[in-house]
Order: sequence, then structure tokens, then C-alpha cells
Amino acid sequence: MFFFRPIWKLIFLLNFLIGLIILYPFFRWHLRKKESFPKALRLKRFWASWIMTIPGIRFQWESEIPLEDLPQPCIYCANHTSYLDIVASYRKTPGYYVFMGKGELTNAPLFGMFFKEMNIPVFRNSRSGSHKAYLRAGEELDKGHSVFLYPEATIPKTTPKMKAFKNGAFKLAIDKQVPIVPVTFVNNWKILQNGGFFKSNGKPGLSKVIYHKPVFTKGMTETDLVPLREQIYKILDQSLQKEHQYES
Repeated sequence: MFFFRPIWKLIFLLNFLIGLIILYPFFRWHLRKKESFPKALRLKRFWASWIMTIPGIRFQWESEIPLEDLPQPCIYCANHTSYLDIVASYRKTPGYYVFMGKGELTNAPLFGMFFKEMNIPVFRNSRSGSHKAYLRAGEELDKGHSVFLYPEATIPKTTPKMKAFKNGAFKLAIDKQVPIVPVTFVNNWKILQNGGFFKSNGKPGLSKVIYHKPVFTKGMTETDLVPLREQIYKILDQSLQKEHQYES
């Protein structure tokens, strides 16, 4: 197992990079203008299938209502356990949506193009940068585009237990009166874990994702922010507890 983990991770990384290099010209073409961003998203979905299939990652999804019935636009709020979460989200998440992610991703080789053009970088060390990202997310929702984010804003070291949620997602949902769709990434950390290359998990497996019923915010005000945040946290936490048998 000690030797298998780094070998599998190397295969996963090479597969990721080879796919990105081959598809890079097509991504660049579709990212030239905003009208083509939906085509870039469809290409990402194809790339996600490529990334997961070759290293032996299978995909299982559950939805409490049919995915085609999820409201659009919405804010997808998910727990964060692994870099695999982003890849898995592209497999089934319906509608056109943009990711919110840490601003450092703009500097990532090749991959950074998505956060320079299409997705929303959040520079949390800068108050003005965070506010700019918040306004941009609001503009996307006004256009009818959904937003996908991780309210923990990081991958916790105590996986699968979640860290406390930031307020931004819930303030945004209330301000724009759009529903929140909680999404549970059940076990991606068991497949590809954040951490040391030799010590952390890395293996083929079944990636399980659960799309929960939407939580509607119509009529809510800022006084509902904390209860809404706690409600979404509870939905995801109970889902993880059911799978992993831990106590909050």
C-alpha cells in the first residue's frame, strides 16, 4: 500500500495533465468570449469523465429530487474533502454554473485560465478582493447562472468532519433570494486525500455524491443568516455522520 499510493497518484496527476494539455487549445478558444463559456463547461464535463475513468474512479450519485428539477439559478453549497470534489461536481451538477475558489488558483499553470476568465477567484487576504468576488457572484446569479462554492473555504484536516462555515454564501443567497442546494461529497477524501504524497490516501474507488433538496430563501432577511447557515451545516453534517458514524 505504501508504494501503491504514490504510483496511483502519479498516474492520476499525469492523466490530469495530459488531458488538460490536449484540451487546452479548445478551452482557450471557448474562453475567448463569455458567450462561449457554456461550451467550456460542457468540455469540462467531458474532461472530468476522462480524469476519473482512466485512474479507476467510479461515480455514484444520489439526489433527493430529480436533478433536472433543481432550481436555477441557485447556490450549490458543498463540504470540501479533496481536490477530487471539483472534478466530481462536473459529472452531474445541472445547469450552467461558475465556481468560487481561492485566488491563488489564478497562478496555477494551465488550470489558472479558468479562474482568470470563467470562475470567480476570492482573494481572502484582501477585504476589497473578497467584496469584488461577492459582487461578481451576485452578477452571475442576476444573469441566471448558478454559483458553486465551499463554505468552509478550505479542506479541513479532520476530514470528514467539517470546519465552521463562512457567512458569505448565505448572505449572498438571502440578498439575491435564491435557493441553496446542499451537496455532500461523501468519501472523496478516501480516494484522493489532501496531504503528504506518500502518507495520504490515493487509490481507485467509488466517488459518492448526494444532492439534497433545495433550501429556499425567498422572504428571508439578514436576521435569518445564522439560522440558514446552521441549517445547511446540519444537512451536510448529518449526511456525513450517517456514512462515517462520527459524532459532531
